[in-house]
Amino acid sequence: MGVNGLALAPRRPRRLAIGIPASLVSEVPHLREKTLRIGLVGRAAAIFRAEEIRIYFDGMDARLQKDARLISLILRYMETPQYLRRRLFGLRPELRYAGVLPPLRTPHHPTRAKISQLKLGEYREGVVVSTDSRGSWVDIGVEKPALLPEPKVKGEKRITVRVSSIEGEKVMVELASRSRVPHYWGYVVPRPEQSLKELLSSGFDLIVATSRRGRRLADVSEDLVEDWLKSRSILVVFGSPSRGLYEIAQSEDFRLDDYAHYVVNTIPVQGVETVRTEEAIYASLALLNYLVDLHGTPFKKGV
Repeated sequence: MGVNGLALAPRRPRRLAIGIPASLVSEVPHLREKTLRIGLVGRAAAIFRAEEIRIYFDGMDARLQKDARLISLILRYMETPQYLRRRLFGLRPELRYAGVLPPLRTPHHPTRAKISQLKLGEYREGVVVSTDSRGSWVDIGVEKPALLPEPKVKGEKRITVRVSSIEGEKVMVELASRSRVPHYWGYVVPRPEQSLKELLSSGFDLIVATSRRGRRLADVSEDLVEDWLKSRSILVVFGSPSRGLYEIAQSEDFRLDDYAHYVVNTIPVQGVETVRTEEAIYASLALLNYLVDLHGTPFKKGV
């Protein structure tokens, strides 16, 4: 059960990644609004259990390098449990408006901060704060560090652990693989260094591109869901605030349809001139989540 009595959402049996452009916030002048827009993307990724957010360069403008670093930093900060943020990120001017970020409230962001509230076998994110002859002491978000009987774990590096023993105020943990945690455990943000073409060529079993020039999702839903359930890794890609994926592909001298398995329009007959990237992410992931849940494996088994 979750911290509020709700069942924890299971990890997807298929790795879901989303691709977003480095120009996501290029047209937003103030850092506060940039931070909020990036936060909406991180929140969407968590809601729909995406395990990876890929940032691709959709142009050669030098500003995109700066914007990509900002997007990556804020998304990683947002995904980090609150009790580890100061230790891992310190004080940075780029994070001065972090207070506007929506909370994720995912399983790895526990609100329980007391040893008495820990449960045996529970997973936590932590950071090694010191070592001695007994092992490494790990901050897992409670009053006292937990003991990890492995002295060579590097400090100031985030790790995943499992609570193995609780005796009064003495807590012991063991290292755990993030990929073995059975419920949704947040997303990762690889270093931005790919163009759109390189992202689409990075080995995903199924690639779904979104575009107002794509086919209506309703027309391809059955085939798409069938391919979704056959895939082990899925990438859903979104265009920029000013250019769609077809335009970005044309500027990189390749045909989008040659690289994406599906190019779909998830917002047909849109009532506005342009749909913002973060708006398209919510609309598209909600529809895909619904379709896979409706036609695919029941939610309780994970989709």
